[in-house]
Amino acid sequence: MDHLQDAAHVQDTLRELVSELLAACRQRKLTLATAESCTGGMVAAALTAIAGSSAVFERGFVTYSNEAKNEILGVPQPLLEKHGAVSEPVARAMAEGAIAHSHADIAISITGIAGPDGGSAEKPVGLVHFATARRNGQTQAEKRVFPGDRDAVRLAAVAVALRLIVGRLA
Repeated sequence: MDHLQDAAHVQDTLRELVSELLAACRQRKLTLATAESCTGGMVAAALTAIAGSSAVFERGFVTYSNEAKNEILGVPQPLLEKHGAVSEPVARAMAEGAIAHSHADIAISITGIAGPDGGSAEKPVGLVHFATARRNGQTQAEKRVFPGDRDAVRLAAVAVALRLIVGRLA
């Protein structure tokens, strides 16, 4: 499959995931918020690419820097200093911050190292932490390490984020 066919396949897959997610949220009368770092708003863009998403998608936060995570989402500075932005505790705090700073019922956060630079032995390129938070509910976290270049890591992270939200609704 060439690059254009592969990109079209990824877009179709994302569109199917978003449609499934939006329908599940509409059925349950739930709204969503996103808190994104390494994906830079790609989850929000995927959600809003579908007509009618405004009934479900409440808002998105793109918090690329540590300062933005702290100022916009309320991620505690000591947490960022102790664990680093790409960590489970920060992913959890981002998702909980998105709930606290929105009217959404459920939030997804994504923080990772898309590359090509920035990786280390403990935190390799492709490492992405996710968290989902429910208003008045539990926060769940997951981490993945994705292969490929920056685009591949980011697209894979978007797909996993959408699947994680669908899973939280099940």
